[in-house]
Amino acid sequence: MTTPRILIIAGSDSGGGAGIQADIRTVTMLGGHAMTAITAITAQNTLGVQAVHPVPTDMVLAQIDSVVSDIGVDAVKIGMIGSAQTALAVAERLENIGAPVVLDPVMVATSGGVLADDTTIEALHELMGWAYLTTPNLPELAALGGEAALTAQGEMLLVKGGHAPGETIIDRLVGPEGEIARWEGARIDTQDTHGTGCTLASAIATGLGQGLDLPEAIERARTFVRLALHDAPELGGGHGPMGHPMVRLDLGPSMRFNQASVPVRDHAASRDFYEELGLRLIVDSPDKPYARFEAPGGATFSLHGDTPAVYFECEDLDGRVAALQSVGYVFDSEPVDQPWGWREAWLVDPAGNRVCLYAAGENRRYPPWRIPA
Repeated sequence: MTTPRILIIAGSDSGGGAGIQADIRTVTMLGGHAMTAITAITAQNTLGVQAVHPVPTDMVLAQIDSVVSDIGVDAVKIGMIGSAQTALAVAERLENIGAPVVLDPVMVATSGGVLADDTTIEALHELMGWAYLTTPNLPELAALGGEAALTAQGEMLLVKGGHAPGETIIDRLVGPEGEIARWEGARIDTQDTHGTGCTLASAIATGLGQGLDLPEAIERARTFVRLALHDAPELGGGHGPMGHPMVRLDLGPSMRFNQASVPVRDHAASRDFYEELGLRLIVDSPDKPYARFEAPGGATFSLHGDTPAVYFECEDLDGRVAALQSVGYVFDSEPVDQPWGWREAWLVDPAGNRVCLYAAGENRRYPPWRIPA
């Protein structure tokens, strides 16, 4: 598949948590080529925004023209726009690009710093006219005029529910004809949420650039965001950055190797041996006995039982099991939900090794018994 070319029009975050920095990491992790037109330079960290310097409109346009004239664009993501003048000028440029535009109407940073004045917010309506999708959170939606008014004007919105109270977050895709789709997920208990909106919009744009339809692009983008929240590196004293670099291994339609398991006789000796090899211990249950390690690339290795086993993750577990059964393979255990959040099915290969096919979603590397990093 041709590498999708994603143009990001947004501000720079000196702390690396949001803005262009988060956008580039997201596009790269999802297999795209990130190009940028920087609209503003910010001095910010996990605690707040200390200063904002808008880039002159002519320079923003020059960056866009430079990219479009040579490399080309398959999708556009717009974040912090910098000024009303830049918003209006960029809207004119979008007419000639001919690629789907995802607009994240950034107004306030996660830390509370204001990133758009009233005039700029008003000018965002001009950009929305060219956007294939706009992704407001609830405060941004209210500032832009509300769901009913925007959809009546023909806008397609992904209304993000993270600011609503409760332990379940609901994101809704709505348009002129009403609600198209919705996604629900448990609220993740972390303060390291800096850059979630940027990441989501860039991930959606990358999906569109790769040819996914809109609901598919949103579904994958939400999964990416949630996994990156789980993998946040816990930097800074406030709202820290997300953990983009670890996520790519968790996404994709193909079967993915996750874990190999070998028999154990002396639990402590084997555990110490593999730690000395450089694997990181993430689960240790001597009474089972069971230990699980993680390699730097994300694959895991475990000590358990008396028979070697391998684990493969697949999204459509039930469909894959049914397909294998239809050609004669016999499963010891058909798909069943496990207490640790995985859905598993088991069979034996011709050599007698046990094989687990499973679906895990967010629990791939984050079971409740995992040892904190």
